[in-house]
Amino acid sequence: MSTGWIVLGVIVVLVLFAFSAYNRLVALSQRVGQAFADIDVQLKQRHDLIPNLVETVKGYASHERGTLDDVVKARNSAMSAQGPAQVSAAENQLSGALGRLIALSEAYPDLKANANFQQLASELSDLENKIAASRRFFNNAVQEYNTGIQQMPAALFAGMFGFTRKEFFDLGTSRTEVEATPQVKF
Repeated sequence: MSTGWIVLGVIVVLVLFAFSAYNRLVALSQRVGQAFADIDVQLKQRHDLIPNLVETVKGYASHERGTLDDVVKARNSAMSAQGPAQVSAAENQLSGALGRLIALSEAYPDLKANANFQQLASELSDLENKIAASRRFFNNAVQEYNTGIQQMPAALFAGMFGFTRKEFFDLGTSRTEVEATPQVKF
């Protein structure tokens, strides 16, 4: 066997490996995109629920204008956010505003007893659980993708093919704000 055949064989093996690594990274990237789309569907449902919730609360607590305006402003900001980092930040602000809105029910017993409010709050709670599950799936997909582009020998080809790190959908610095118990003022 001549040296030319050996060199050709090595080149063919490297090309086949590059195709394999590329296809694997494309599949991982598509999974991240699908996971983000799942989050987006859940967030859209939450955005659609908010106007009904605000109107219900407005009927019982109309003088809580600041809280209601914060929710509407946060919803509008979340609906216009683009990309995982911006969406994550906007949704975290919306979660905090919604927490304060739901906490208003403690100060208004008639609101808390309203069947429509209870149903909307229940739907919101269900959506929050679905969003949390979708967020975990997305972050898992991002972790697999980021690991895939950093592991050898795929890391040799990832940069050439334009694969870069993706951001996690994280609560970030607002985590304490979301987890904090809302304060109700009488």
